[in-house]
Amino acid sequence: MKISATIITCNEERKIARTIESLRCSDEILVVDSGSTDRTVEIAGNLGAKVIESHWRGYSQQKNFAAEQAANDWILSLDADEVLSEALEAELWQLRKKGPAHDAYTMPRLAQYMGRWILHSGWYPDRKVRLYDRRKASWAGEFVHESVQVNGTLGHLQSNILHYSYDSLSEQMKSIDRYTTLAAQELVARGQKVHWRNLILDPMWTFARTYFFHLGFLDGLEGLTIAEMAATYTYLRYAKARYMS
Repeated sequence: MKISATIITCNEERKIARTIESLRCSDEILVVDSGSTDRTVEIAGNLGAKVIESHWRGYSQQKNFAAEQAANDWILSLDADEVLSEALEAELWQLRKKGPAHDAYTMPRLAQYMGRWILHSGWYPDRKVRLYDRRKASWAGEFVHESVQVNGTLGHLQSNILHYSYDSLSEQMKSIDRYTTLAAQELVARGQKVHWRNLILDPMWTFARTYFFHLGFLDGLEGLTIAEMAATYTYLRYAKARYMS
């Protein structure tokens, strides 16, 4: 079983080295970069990754393009702010040794937010399909929240991907602005109408679900901030869609 690790990037010079260095269990590391103006391409190349510079296609299409360029059928797809934990790396070595019993594998993702590992708030275990046979699976999702769709059997690994999410509120707000625009475009494309309850009640419910039902209060001040930002995301998604339609 040979594995090609794929990463899509744009201006990730602060994080890309940590990601690449965690991929020792892969036979190939392939970075598809869409116009970085910082040192992302240089750093990735110096660390032994194969770098392809290509225009932006959207999240799903860019990740599928990366998989198509890989030398091997088994794809390990990470984002530039994600890292394999040592335990997950060891688990992947064992899987390589035994050979795959399934066509794709999920793995839990543990996020660090403002320097704190988040164990509640609906953020964990947050299982993702990140290891898959490209002959049996591919990325789907036209606008945002892309995921791997598998036409085959699904296995489950037990060790964590480590997700280094946001270091500051300003960084998160920029991300929320970008993603809510994409999410609003998706609503408009589906022809979904925005009602007053979406603008008033849905953000309130999002906060309550995140902070109380998903035990976000156990994540301290960071849990409160996550709940508030989740409510803000919900409101902006619907507000932008209303003004776009």
